[in-house]
Amino acid sequence: MTSPADPVSSAAPSSTRSGPAWLVGAAIVLLALNLRVAVGSVGVVVDPLRDDLGMSATVAGVLTTLPVLCFAVFGATTSRVVRVLGLDRTAATLLVVLALGLATRATVGSTVPFLVLSVVTLAACAVGNVILPALAKEHFPDRLALVGALYGAALMAGGAVSSVVTVPVSDVLGDWRAGVAVWAVLAVAALLPWLPVALRSGRTTGLDRPSGIPLSHVARSRLAWVCTLCFAVQAAQAYAQFGWFPTILADAGLASGTAGAMQGLLAAVGIPMTLLLPPLVARLGGTGVLPWSFAALTVAGWGGVLAAPTAAPWLWAVLLGLGGCTFTWVLIMFGRRTRTTEGTAALSAFGQSVGYLLAGLGPFGTGLLHDLTGSWTVPVVVLMAAAVLIGFLGTLVDRGGTVEDDLASRVG
Repeated sequence: MTSPADPVSSAAPSSTRSGPAWLVGAAIVLLALNLRVAVGSVGVVVDPLRDDLGMSATVAGVLTTLPVLCFAVFGATTSRVVRVLGLDRTAATLLVVLALGLATRATVGSTVPFLVLSVVTLAACAVGNVILPALAKEHFPDRLALVGALYGAALMAGGAVSSVVTVPVSDVLGDWRAGVAVWAVLAVAALLPWLPVALRSGRTTGLDRPSGIPLSHVARSRLAWVCTLCFAVQAAQAYAQFGWFPTILADAGLASGTAGAMQGLLAAVGIPMTLLLPPLVARLGGTGVLPWSFAALTVAGWGGVLAAPTAAPWLWAVLLGLGGCTFTWVLIMFGRRTRTTEGTAALSAFGQSVGYLLAGLGPFGTGLLHDLTGSWTVPVVVLMAAAVLIGFLGTLVDRGGTVEDDLASRVG
């Protein structure tokens, strides 16, 4: 079943209001490719970074928590930025900020400026997270699932590649600073196609239109809250997996190197599956089959970790990675559950800011339960139970309707 607003099988437009479709599409995908490198590149060089900057373990813990906090806080401010600049110019501007942040934070010699510049860098990523669904809605309203799958795969690829490549680059170029700074080149490369797109675009793209929806109004919509909670549950799952999956396997007796490789497999396996989402959304949209499939895959993956963590860790990683496609699916739903570009951007801002704030409970709660119980059994069982919520909440999201209509019915 396909929403009338998203005929996946229709022909792709040859151009959009901001330029040729291929250029705009490439610009969106390149933007997405940049939005996880700031996280992936630092996570793998934390030890030499701490030694060089004299960073304590506590501050390093703050550094690893910054992405979720920044995604939540700065995601909520995106609406104001877009009202001033428009969607396309916001995309170009955030890439400039991202490039400067990535390059300059690698040059500092102490902890405080590194953290400050990390916040600036992650703020740009937060804005990019929010505007991706709105950019797809604005430029490709008839291709939401296809464009959503492409930028979803690019998001995953950016995180995976930066995690794998940063250490070898650091070794070749001399130290961790070069490995972290080199990703500024990718941001500059992504900026190039955005320059003509942004120049063609006026301020009248996105939330600056008179019909823009304030986040306080979005918060009155039950559908918006269901979308937000669904996003929060999947994000909590993702960050719990990123933070604890290798540790759980290693504690069960798997070699640390193998456990780390399983984490890489988990991150990578979702990329090809994400690219298969458009036909699946076209065929199964509105039935609840997809969210329940994601929930079942996640439960099965954690169940394997619980029952036999070292027996087939690659299988558990694959199952959890496939279940993680919920992320891209929810982003696509932000576009399908709204009628307008400004509605998509407002729902995305609300859903991601509140969702990421709640998602912090995933990795934190997992660690806390482990400390309280002395084992991984209780936290894994809780994660399995939480995964079931993806099925329930996702089915409500999948049923249809729009936030604008939901708000109108409440006013009426």
